Amino acid sequence: MENKIERICVLGLGYIGLPTAALLANKGYSVHGVDVDKHVVNTVNSGKIHIVEVGLGTFVYSAVLSGNLKADIKPKESDVFIIAVPTPFHNDNSKVPTPNIDFVISATKSIAPYLKKNNLIILESTSPVGTTEKITKVLAAERPDLFFANNANEELKPKFYISHCPERVLPGKILVEIIENDRIVGGLNKESTQKTAEFYNTFVEGKILQTDTKTAEMAKLTENSFRDVNIAFANELSIICDRHNINVQELIKLANHHPRVNILRPGVGVGGHCIAVDPWFIVSENPDCSKLIQKAREINNYKTEWCIEKIKNTVLEYEKKYNTSPTIALMGLAFKPDINDLRESPAVRIARYFKSYKNSKVLYVEPNLVFSDEFELVPTNFAINKADIIVFLVAHKEFKNISISNKQILDFCEVKKFHTNVLF
Repeated sequence: MENKIERICVLGLGYIGLPTAALLANKGYSVHGVDVDKHVVNTVNSGKIHIVEVGLGTFVYSAVLSGNLKADIKPKESDVFIIAVPTPFHNDNSKVPTPNIDFVISATKSIAPYLKKNNLIILESTSPVGTTEKITKVLAAERPDLFFANNANEELKPKFYISHCPERVLPGKILVEIIENDRIVGGLNKESTQKTAEFYNTFVEGKILQTDTKTAEMAKLTENSFRDVNIAFANELSIICDRHNINVQELIKLANHHPRVNILRPGVGVGGHCIAVDPWFIVSENPDCSKLIQKAREINNYKTEWCIEKIKNTVLEYEKKYNTSPTIALMGLAFKPDINDLRESPAVRIARYFKSYKNSKVLYVEPNLVFSDEFELVPTNFAINKADIIVFLVAHKEFKNISISNKQILDFCEVKKFHTNVLF
């Protein structure tokens, strides 16, 4: 890059933006973090964090203490602008959720007054294919002085560099994977790709894989859609095996002995901010030719409803046998084992259903959370002792050595090899 990179502006101080900002600040860059939530800004400026991620608190405190990380509600002039804002769905209750890139467009417009020639703009938000090109057009409308064309019929070309680099990190390991994982960078042109790769090479230890914007955008969606399809296969197998009284975990273990087979574990559905979301970004734009991807989403969503019905039927059988309503323990609320992240969690969907269930008393267990605004949490041992029906929704490590006897157990996540008397 013609100018040395010293100042970085990170827009969005959430699960990706804040760790990125803290990492860059600890690498010696002057980082200006931006968030529209004043509480988030004040929290970061005090050296604290508003989200939970292993090691992030110390990382942010160190970055703020050094003076290299400061937060505000507005951007400022920088050498690099990183957009890491949410891309949720529109609330239109459609069968196929449609991505909402309003936050991306808003963030793009907010930096327009601060742009200069040779700036580097990087979109890290997970986005539908073509979003990077869209924000380029937004900037062309906002800052026509930063574009040029040799003649009137030629497409406007930016005087700055713009790329897409999707995040590829695992909650609970973000601070490790943000450094060690390979990264994909796709620029609007070759120069943008090269400049972006040079920048990421200053703090990423993994390989920097270079491509174009559309391919980079599609790569992240493809990775998570692939995993979603594989999980859907496992979840569908679990339903079929239940019908035929086959142990699905034993079946999968045997099938995986084939050198070219690797079936994933079934569960109560699919959650998290990526796998449960990203496939819809493909389907919404390509409904006519993404039938397998859409069906996988539908299967994984259906598995959650299937689990609810399985629990209800077990409750009814208990009532019929003992002429009383059972106490149910729902074990785990996170979207995956050994984290406290509840985003898009199918276990939470199940817990919400039974929160208003009149037939039984329900105990909620999530050992990775101290407190929940929505559920009254109880300790693991308390729930095991008090419950008549124990339902394992998430395979947290705290559940794996529990000794259980004389209880009815529904196990949807392979905790069952550690105890007996399992119904499922």
